[in-house]
Amino acid sequence: MTEVSTVPGERYPHHVRRDEIVDHQTYEDDREAMRRDAMAVKAPRRIHLGGYLTFLFENHDTMRYQIQEIMRVEKIVREATIAGELETYNGLLGGTGQLGCALLIEIDDEDKRNQMLTAWLGLQERLYAVTGDNERSYARFDPSQVGTDRLSAVQYLTFDLSAPPVALGCDFPGMVVETDLEEDQRRALADDLAATRG
Repeated sequence: MTEVSTVPGERYPHHVRRDEIVDHQTYEDDREAMRRDAMAVKAPRRIHLGGYLTFLFENHDTMRYQIQEIMRVEKIVREATIAGELETYNGLLGGTGQLGCALLIEIDDEDKRNQMLTAWLGLQERLYAVTGDNERSYARFDPSQVGTDRLSAVQYLTFDLSAPPVALGCDFPGMVVETDLEEDQRRALADDLAATRG
């Protein structure tokens, strides 16, 4: 299957720019308002698939918030480190015509989680988004997130899309499931996809 692929340093319209990032002390002054806004943006971009899979789609605003939070927690001030964070987080957003997300595999019981992460090796290759014309786009993924004998419980994925998604699905054997997106979810992801094209 395809892998996540971005060109280091390449900029897209929906990526976070350096001039949008403030120092961690200045950020602290407006943190509560920015956090509140980010949580509102995140809400329609959290999509559940079956009983264990949650997709957290990201966009410019959610990534800006995460970068500011990292800078606050780690007290980052060096320009080289800030540039590195921008490159890492912007890479998760993907490029033109791509939507990026984190996939959380949520299983509370530790023994069961370990068992399923082993049994579901290869699951990351069988996740897809469906557009309005019934075209399936399978996720790109970073192979470094996948061990030789088990999955990571968090996967970073991108979807190449010619049109906004209307459903998400999985066709992994024993885990075949598909869910239609709600109207607010469709609208949010359509806006994010449009933003990748400027």
